[in-house]
Amino acid sequence: MKILTLIIFFIAYFGIVLKRDKSLYFVFGAIFLLLILRIIEVREILSFINYNVLGIFLGTSILSYLFAYSGVPSHIVDKIVEKKYPTGIIFLLICIITSLISAFVENVATIMIMAPVALEFTRKYKINPVPLFVGMAISSNLQGCATMVGDSPSIILAMESNLNFNDFFYMPGYKLGLNSGRPGIFFFVEFSAILGLIILYLFFRKEKEIHQEFEEKHKIKSYFPTILLFLTLISLAITSFFQNKFPYFPAIICFSYGFSGILWLFIKKAEKISIKEIDWESFFLLIGIFILVGSLKKVGFIEDIAKFLLKTGKEEFKIFLMIVWISVFISAFVDNIPYTMAMISGIKILCKNLNTNPYVFLFGLLIGTCVGGNITPIGASCNVVGIGILKKNGYKVNFLDFVKIGFPFSVITVSSATFLLWFVYR
Repeated sequence: MKILTLIIFFIAYFGIVLKRDKSLYFVFGAIFLLLILRIIEVREILSFINYNVLGIFLGTSILSYLFAYSGVPSHIVDKIVEKKYPTGIIFLLICIITSLISAFVENVATIMIMAPVALEFTRKYKINPVPLFVGMAISSNLQGCATMVGDSPSIILAMESNLNFNDFFYMPGYKLGLNSGRPGIFFFVEFSAILGLIILYLFFRKEKEIHQEFEEKHKIKSYFPTILLFLTLISLAITSFFQNKFPYFPAIICFSYGFSGILWLFIKKAEKISIKEIDWESFFLLIGIFILVGSLKKVGFIEDIAKFLLKTGKEEFKIFLMIVWISVFISAFVDNIPYTMAMISGIKILCKNLNTNPYVFLFGLLIGTCVGGNITPIGASCNVVGIGILKKNGYKVNFLDFVKIGFPFSVITVSSATFLLWFVYR
């Protein structure tokens, strides 16, 4: 049963890679096979879906549309272009802004918020937006593990391992079993982010330069959608502290602000928002991927990986590296939430047997799972959403277009962050 599930998963995966425009057929065809073979049951499907991500996607899709309508993205582009920076530097600035937001807001929401700015700039100057969107997605994934509120695995790790918001910036000595504290994971991630930005610039500097004269500035129609976006960011950051008590806070927040925006547009009588503005293909692709990954978890494949690590011996540095790089590889293909949940308990058991403090291993796990999603187009939800936005706007993203940027970025950032982490903590 386990082997058959893996075969079906990889057929669907390679279908997505080779025929991106037919991805829904491969994904839901695979789900149909799983149901026919009774590997999964219809009643189980609902439990496999991450409703937070879907709610965030729908709400921020509306906010993203309203943000573009407001004229603010065009105004931001005007301000950036007015400085006459090279195209590569402009791309880098957009990625930096995206990463800063993503340290405190869920990655899917971040991509949806920044997409109008990126599209406006690339459309205006007829530049290929694919490298920029890949850079935004992988920057967002990296920063997701910098703080407790940056991404779902960070929240899960904090709740399951007695960590609070401040521990991500400074780990007190008593938690580490040491006389003095150590810098939190935030600083290791930011160190690796600097190296990651250098990698991105090596790709971005090849983009064609802007030779067009600066034009008349775009007028801003309204600041209200921008205010809604800022309120969304602040609300997501604040309510993440209470997410363990009510896990659907992020989805409700995004959808509530999105509905407020629709109501504002209706009262303003400016224009109606059409459901066609929502990227439904990416929406249903996300649902399908959640179900496929849920089937892998059900048959025990993810738990098998955790058990494998427990049999690797007692060389701590070797185990640490295995945790990190296995996590990178697995997260490149499957959703990191169930994997993170399975591995946390496994690492705690492992460290108890080794009589060692677990936090260096847990932080290594977090870096591996968050950054591993940068390698492939379906390794993280924000990758799927970003590519969906590009497709909706007439741009095709090949598998290798993503990997050629995501792979070296991942290797450099993971290596630098984890080696520095081990050196400081051990």
